[in-house]
Amino acid sequence: MLVKCYAKINIVLNVLGKYNDKLHEIDSIMLPLKLHDSILITKLKDNRDSFVTFADYSMGGFENNLSTLALEKFKEKTGSNEEFRILINKAIPISAGLGGGSSNCAGTLIGLKRITNSDISLDELAKIGFSLGSDVPFFLYNVPARVQGAGEKITPIFVKNDYYVLIVKPKEGLSTKLVYDTSDNFKLPVYDIEKTLIALANGDDETLVDAIGNSLEETSISLLEEIQTVKDEMKNLGLKIVLMSGSGSSVFAMSTDKKLIKKAYKYFLKKYEDYDIEFTSVLKEEKR
Repeated sequence: MLVKCYAKINIVLNVLGKYNDKLHEIDSIMLPLKLHDSILITKLKDNRDSFVTFADYSMGGFENNLSTLALEKFKEKTGSNEEFRILINKAIPISAGLGGGSSNCAGTLIGLKRITNSDISLDELAKIGFSLGSDVPFFLYNVPARVQGAGEKITPIFVKNDYYVLIVKPKEGLSTKLVYDTSDNFKLPVYDIEKTLIALANGDDETLVDAIGNSLEETSISLLEEIQTVKDEMKNLGLKIVLMSGSGSSVFAMSTDKKLIKKAYKYFLKKYEDYDIEFTSVLKEEKR
């Protein structure tokens, strides 16, 4: 069973406060991207134990990654006694604010549902996913959405335009926990969700430029100045819809102008050989 695990960007990310020591309340607009990792799930025979590996063994961390935890939770919930090998091939940059780990978790749950022919619902999978990571429910539904609460409230939205996306992630990544913990010392701005939703639905990019924003951007820039440098360079190249995604460190630009995005992509590829640079597009719908 082969499953694609898609990346995401946050067009708006409002961090509204803390529920407890671990969870923050958010109000966000997330868009899935065609950029994806791949997960290969294989049923094991001969009573071997399940295991998770990465195609790139240098990544390590097999025992505690979210896909391993998803496998354990799925078997516990469904009562399955089958064993599996899960091989993860990474393409989404890590520590980038693109949701790669959460997407792998969601992809593991989807793949296990399919390969076992389980009748467990997507909503039930979302409850399992949320217990493992706040972004996991979004990746299970995998459509443009408004995401609220601590990440468990998903409301699909309409996006009129077809957007091409440039992702530039500096060599250094940022820890989500570090960024959120540091942000507690900042007065965080709140951006206009309703205005953004209307702009996306109408294909009004001029309004979109003024409406989007990320509460964590100032915090992340204080930890890694390259984020601001990348933003400035993107804007100097004529790109207007430019923002940091999630807690960083990646910055994205999106446009309906494919030539403009490709030109910027080539510019960053040439200038920053040690950065992760991706050319992709927004994924409006993918059947789960």
